Amino acid sequence: MSSQSQISCMLIRGGTSKGAYFRGEDLPNDIHERDEVLLRVMGSGDISQINGIGGGTTLTSKVAIVSKSTEPDIDLEYLFAQVGVEERVVDTKPSCGNILSGILAFAGENNLVSLESPTTTLRVKNTNTNTIIEVSGETPEGKLQYEGDMSIDGVPGTGSPIMLNFLDVGGSKTGKLFPTGKKSDIIDGMEVTCIDAAVPMLHIAAESVGVTGYETKQELDSNQAMLERVEHVRRIAGELMGLGDVSNSVVPKVSLLTSPKAGGNISSRYFVPHNCHASHAVTGAIAVAAACSIPGTVASRLASSLTDDTITIEHPSGRIDVKLQVEEGELEPNLKQAALVRTARPLFKGQVYPAR
Repeated sequence: MSSQSQISCMLIRGGTSKGAYFRGEDLPNDIHERDEVLLRVMGSGDISQINGIGGGTTLTSKVAIVSKSTEPDIDLEYLFAQVGVEERVVDTKPSCGNILSGILAFAGENNLVSLESPTTTLRVKNTNTNTIIEVSGETPEGKLQYEGDMSIDGVPGTGSPIMLNFLDVGGSKTGKLFPTGKKSDIIDGMEVTCIDAAVPMLHIAAESVGVTGYETKQELDSNQAMLERVEHVRRIAGELMGLGDVSNSVVPKVSLLTSPKAGGNISSRYFVPHNCHASHAVTGAIAVAAACSIPGTVASRLASSLTDDTITIEHPSGRIDVKLQVEEGELEPNLKQAALVRTARPLFKGQVYPAR
């Protein structure tokens, strides 16, 4: 192995995802060279990713690139990359809130920041979307703490809570909360909502594509006719949202929505975008929660029991809560803040050897 180049890396479980974390300075500056390295690190182009450290799923073939920021009042810059599994593609259009929840662990373990006691809050600029997120965690005596009593659905066991507070995430990629200018559109004969809150998304009532919205991930992933129709509508929505040809992009993401049945406010099956998420994406949860709180959207029609500023979204593995601060705007609502709690755990720190 000594003939191969090696790169410092951490593998971290962030929220309900898992990814490889790198310092920006350790990767090539040229984007094409960088992406090629990431593909070789993860073992992409093979469904099992056997020759890399990817886990053979979209939730485990993720990368975080972290750098110190030179901007005032910003601690770190975070670039997320969704690395293909079977396809040798790297997509940096979307962000990932689950992987973001591992940034405090990465920064602390690599001395990128100073940790305070009893808690540390980092202001992180997500360079995918040019948005700011406050990431807070428990750091007693200035030391990282991973053990705790916080549990999140989709992850066994408990850990120390990580608070993510997303600031001003409306129009994260398109510049508009509702990129088409409408809270609902008709595409291929069905009512949909095109929204951009933390991530560009397409919201569809599950019944519109012939499912209940309570199915398991496995049931939805095996429904080829439904998947093909959703992809057809997603590509049209991408054009309407100003994203261009999205056939080779993971955005816009898709949620199939229906009314809740387990005490939450809405039920969501989130697609990434060609298969169903085992639980739910953080950024996708923000978009669903925001839509629930705004009359005239598909989500608001299906949501129930909206009594405060916390929206509970049911998903295949349980539920996820999003606390919102939405203000009236001159042209459209302003999504000032969206806060969620996650956990994170380092799995290894060392050197990774990209395949030749």
